[in-house]
Amino acid sequence: MDLILAAHGTRRPGGVAMIGDLAARVSALLDRPVQVAFVDVLGPSPSEVLSQVAAGGRPAVVVPAFLSRGYHVRTDLPAHVAASGHPHITVAPALGPSGEIARIVADQLTKSGWRLGDSVILAAAGTTDGQARADLHVTATTLSAMVGTRVQLGFAATGDPSVDAAVAAARRGGARRVVVASYLLADGLFQQRLLASGADLVSQPLGTHPGLARLVANRFRRAAPGLVPVAARHASRRTSLLLAQGPHPKGRAEARDA
Repeated sequence: MDLILAAHGTRRPGGVAMIGDLAARVSALLDRPVQVAFVDVLGPSPSEVLSQVAAGGRPAVVVPAFLSRGYHVRTDLPAHVAASGHPHITVAPALGPSGEIARIVADQLTKSGWRLGDSVILAAAGTTDGQARADLHVTATTLSAMVGTRVQLGFAATGDPSVDAAVAAARRGGARRVVVASYLLADGLFQQRLLASGADLVSQPLGTHPGLARLVANRFRRAAPGLVPVAARHASRRTSLLLAQGPHPKGRAEARDA
């Protein structure tokens, strides 16, 4: 079985490296290789990777590395799957919205220096897709409950308000400190726009958080129940070895004494 992490793509080498590092950490958790494909900007594309997998006759599992169910998840990725001609592909759900993602965002906020009472803006790339925008509002609402204040949405590319405008509005509203919660997977043009928004603090992209690798690994496991966590596999091997060896000599002595 082949495992594929499908991300958006970026021209910034640092962002590409972040996605590669995320795939490597997921690979270590699952004890098997995870390939990376990009639906936009650069390659290889999901259809190219899946076509190679199809030639080998192995089933495949694709996890979309996207934080909402927008165009790339609901239209673009299925088109790549169809174009590949692969007959045995399982596509997992997008990573968000979910409680796990919101907890990762909250943890990144804390690491950035966020304090109770700060004005918080959840900054996404942006979308014209209604379902994806609804997903973003779900995440903002969930994060609001976690940080104890209403979290506003801002967009780095498409949609209103822009992150800059959201930061300026928070200051006009009397906020002493404005913190931008990055709702991006990796470094790139959009993360740089967040850093230039005028906010007091900007959290790191989610791909730098170890919890994201665990979340992606769990997506693969749910889509392919045969994927056993490394720790569980090692524990099973230890148990099998102990059973094969029989009771420990001390245990046999205790049994005789009894």
